[in-house]
Amino acid sequence: MKVLGHKIELLTGLLLHDVTMAGLQELRFPEEKPLLRGQDTAELENSDTFLLAVDTDWKEHDIETPYGLLHVVIRGSPKGNRPAILTYHDVGLNHKLCFNTFFNFEDMQEITKHFVVCHVDAPGQQVGASQFPQGYQFPSMEQLAAMLPSVVQHFGFKYVIGIGVGAGAYVLAKFALIFPDLVEGLVLMNIDPNGKGWIDWAATKLSSLTSTLPDTVLSHLFSQEELVSNTELVQSYRQQIGNVVNQANLQLFWNMYNSRRDLDINRPGTVPNAKTLRCPVMLVVGDNAPAEDGVVECNSKLDPTTTTFLKMADSGGLPQVTQPGKLTEAFKYFLQGMGYMPSASMTRLARSRTASLTSAGSVDGSRPQACTHSESSEGLGQVNHTMEVSC
Repeated sequence: MKVLGHKIELLTGLLLHDVTMAGLQELRFPEEKPLLRGQDTAELENSDTFLLAVDTDWKEHDIETPYGLLHVVIRGSPKGNRPAILTYHDVGLNHKLCFNTFFNFEDMQEITKHFVVCHVDAPGQQVGASQFPQGYQFPSMEQLAAMLPSVVQHFGFKYVIGIGVGAGAYVLAKFALIFPDLVEGLVLMNIDPNGKGWIDWAATKLSSLTSTLPDTVLSHLFSQEELVSNTELVQSYRQQIGNVVNQANLQLFWNMYNSRRDLDINRPGTVPNAKTLRCPVMLVVGDNAPAEDGVVECNSKLDPTTTTFLKMADSGGLPQVTQPGKLTEAFKYFLQGMGYMPSASMTRLARSRTASLTSAGSVDGSRPQACTHSESSEGLGQVNHTMEVSC
């Protein structure tokens, strides 16, 4: 075992040195199990794709927080010092509409068997939610973030690895800024770190007068090209958003998201006392996504030594739905770079030199400090990565 460990450390060191010398790298690999357009639409037309989990071990909870109840669905129990995977969905969706395709994907099971998974629904967005009473004040984005420590405490998590999409990515980033000791790592898809200016605000108001709420939300989730060309996928989501999510509650969440403030982050060294995310971060966006500019700007504001930027080719506004295989593979190596799952299978990305994302780390789930503090040069957190994934 000592000889094997020495070989892994030596290989990791050589690969990390190679990446450091090469600077930004572009990684391209084929998708062996592509989620074809026909498969997408055929599955999405069946609401069971969204609403029924393959695994029956999910447990539902309503958790009291300082700003009201949170609906949470959890599978598994805390495993030693390992973090929980905690998800937060985008506006217009809930955890099922946003994450079922991803977490039910075959290759994802290799990951989830090692971690407890906790899905959080924003207030009133879960399936079957009652409509909020007249005059209800929906929590601000900062308050949504401040609700999450109650979830962590309720289940006895020591810290979490967050996966957020859109509005959920913003909430998790804010959570990590306010409670950095509770967050081990973040996967942020389609994050926009900027609040809306008055021109954007006026455009949103005008759109709400001329379009239905589901159509307005769809323009947030999908690019204009997707809205025109991928009509079956878009139509499936239009129906689900309109039928599954309470429309009055959705309107409140939508309004609050559009009134958010700028995420208070800056790249270290650019301004005095700059705030930044202290944990390893993987930013994800499709190359045909409406959020692309926002994600690129977020990348420019984060510490390049702890940030991986993943731009997925042939993927639009919902990469976790249209390309779950690619995202699963990238997530696996992100976890390995943090010191988890070192013995997991090395497949497509390994052939594309993404083995450089791995580092010698914990097998039993103890927290890998080298990746959570910037002093060390070991591990994924200390390498600047740009990955462009193509079919």
